[in-house]
Amino acid sequence: MTQTLFTETHTVLTPVSQEDRRALGALPRTAQEHDAALAATPCMTQVRVGGTAAHNFLAFPLTVAAWNLERCLFPEDSAAMLAREGASLVLLSEMDNGMARTAQRDTTGVIAAQLGMSFAYGVEFLELSLGGAIEKARATDPENVLGHHGNAVLATVPLERPVLIRLDRDDRWFRFDPAGEQDRIGGRVAIAARVQTEAGPILAVSTHLESNALEDFRAGQMTALLDAIDTLAGDMPVILGGDMNTGNKMPDADWRTETLFGLAQDRGYEIHGGEAEAFTTRPSLITTAPPRRMKLDWFFIRGMDVAGSRIVPALRDDGTPLSDHELMICEIRGPYRT
Repeated sequence: MTQTLFTETHTVLTPVSQEDRRALGALPRTAQEHDAALAATPCMTQVRVGGTAAHNFLAFPLTVAAWNLERCLFPEDSAAMLAREGASLVLLSEMDNGMARTAQRDTTGVIAAQLGMSFAYGVEFLELSLGGAIEKARATDPENVLGHHGNAVLATVPLERPVLIRLDRDDRWFRFDPAGEQDRIGGRVAIAARVQTEAGPILAVSTHLESNALEDFRAGQMTALLDAIDTLAGDMPVILGGDMNTGNKMPDADWRTETLFGLAQDRGYEIHGGEAEAFTTRPSLITTAPPRRMKLDWFFIRGMDVAGSRIVPALRDDGTPLSDHELMICEIRGPYRT
């Protein structure tokens, strides 16, 4: 698979039968087998679209949310938090669809319906197992109906020209998961779509960079992503947000050692991640052990006048964590005037 941009849209992605998923799980764990399976699985190169837009264009000031929802155990509560923050453009990652650990629910569709939004969704990984021990304990069925896990863009306006951007065809999760807890095919992706604002179109991009790698690998993913955005956006303003996994697998989890920030800044992006020394991770119902406190989640903004960004604790009213990542919010005054 050499192509990286995919524009084929469906309201339902081509399913992979449970029999075929079991066959994929039985393949020899080689790069060649992974690449062949990835190329032969249509849902990995399709964009799912749905929802209903409430408006024709986004007004300024604009509230944007980016959130890694860690499978999305609680879509209704997550949607309620997004509504309280007033987000009209939402960039989500780690969204399940047809996974037993999240009751086989279409988590993106549930959030979009509750918020009155349209959505575009792409599969990052086709999951071949139920997940780890905690996820198996949460499973409502012995198998996944679909096994989809991916990223989404949601907005209160129509999403134009949605695109799935495959950032790599790396096989590390297929080859190096001896415990079978995250047995999967695929690789990291971004979902992009053009949205209309009162000042003209912008490109919205939701991404999730690799956690199981060092900074040089993520820098390569960022370069591929910025190249793709240049192709799609031209000189349009860009709102890119998501879990960049900055500092993951690095000494002391130091996000400041990542070179991807400089790569983006060299192309005209401003970096926004809330309070400078505030972290964006927390213990959750899945990530129960206290993790190293990390700053993984960011907005990269080009051509927009940013009023500020903040980190919102990802907690339900009763204190239940909604994710192992906090909710990220960015407030935008409007486009830069030249």
